[in-house]
Amino acid sequence: MTKSIKHACFVFSHGLMTYYNGNQTGQTPGMFVSPYYWWEAGAAWGSLIEYWFLTGDDTYNDQVRSSLLFQTGSNNNYMPSNQTTAEGNDDQAFWGFTVMTAAERNFTNPSPDEPQWLALAEAVFNSLAARWDTSTCDGGLRWQIYQFNSGYDYKNTISNAGLFLMAARLARYTGNDTYVDWAEKTWDWIEDVGLLDTRWYYFYDGVNSDVACNNISKYQWSYNAGAFLAGSAYLYNYTEDEVWYNRTANILGGLDVFFDSTGIMYEVACEKTGNCNVDEKSFKAYLSRFLGYTAVLAPFTYDIIMNHIKATIPGIASSCTGGSDNVTCGVTWLTGTWDGTWGLGQQMCALETTQQLLISNVPPPYTSTDGGTSTGTSNETSSSIGSISSASRAGAGIITAIVLLLMLGASWWIVV
Repeated sequence: MTKSIKHACFVFSHGLMTYYNGNQTGQTPGMFVSPYYWWEAGAAWGSLIEYWFLTGDDTYNDQVRSSLLFQTGSNNNYMPSNQTTAEGNDDQAFWGFTVMTAAERNFTNPSPDEPQWLALAEAVFNSLAARWDTSTCDGGLRWQIYQFNSGYDYKNTISNAGLFLMAARLARYTGNDTYVDWAEKTWDWIEDVGLLDTRWYYFYDGVNSDVACNNISKYQWSYNAGAFLAGSAYLYNYTEDEVWYNRTANILGGLDVFFDSTGIMYEVACEKTGNCNVDEKSFKAYLSRFLGYTAVLAPFTYDIIMNHIKATIPGIASSCTGGSDNVTCGVTWLTGTWDGTWGLGQQMCALETTQQLLISNVPPPYTSTDGGTSTGTSNETSSSIGSISSASRAGAGIITAIVLLLMLGASWWIVV
């Protein structure tokens, strides 16, 4: 069964990489074709690091490595000159997530004369932390970095979730409790400003910072809740504090809003109305990845999370039957068929969700004391912290086989 899952993931990863042209003459390494923005490129490389770690297939590793190193920017903090003027805090955070994943998964380290994964992650965190803004709303990160960009007056949850999750992961990896302080500070702000509704543990999209900070946009996006879930699980795993146990459990309960009556995952704010934009079509990928982290770092969540994943697989199997290759994935997994759409986000969502079926076959994210080899040498750290072919066509049948075994409740993960 594991081989079948891995092959399905191979099919989805191949579909994902059909949108990459950064290795072609005249194109930019690390960037995918239009209309996919820079931030989603960073997220996609994270998906492929997970793909390698969970399946053992290193087909794309050289492209992942070269892309991550090309896009670091002159200050090695993922503010490259070709993106800086348009870059938001959330955009930078997603590249930070990816290099943090590289550190935690022992992805092949760069050569000694190149920036190291952990150092890059630290630099991203420090860049974000330095922008903590108390001039409005008593704190929090703005969506945009620069005042001339639309959205500068909006403090959005995903930017702050980025700071929170990076802090949580760095705390666990390095053992530096100052990161825990930053995670707690970010959580408190999100709750105090009203972006977390603790009645249901719903996370809302953001708040306008120029109107008394009480004009909250109550759209719910899966990656917001997922990032706070994973961050809480990292902190529970590191601190063993009951506070983070309870927060992890409560957020997991609140995630029910992202699963329909059949148990299939969907993007509640846009999917059923067919209004998801290019970015939003990828959000389920990050929820699935964050669910996988949570399942292994907070084992009391494992059964609930795997039930969510397994219930979603039949929807993926029916959706990823489109295109000329018969394995192209659509946005929605709810209709029992391909919805006629295609894209980077669609492939990423199918890949990330399916590969979580392999999560118990590999070690949890490494730390500096239990196998992690990446080192932190960021210049910013001390100051900030101190203070497709026939094989592809076969994929559809293999996915169906996975669905059948899951429906039968087969204990395939024990014997394969």
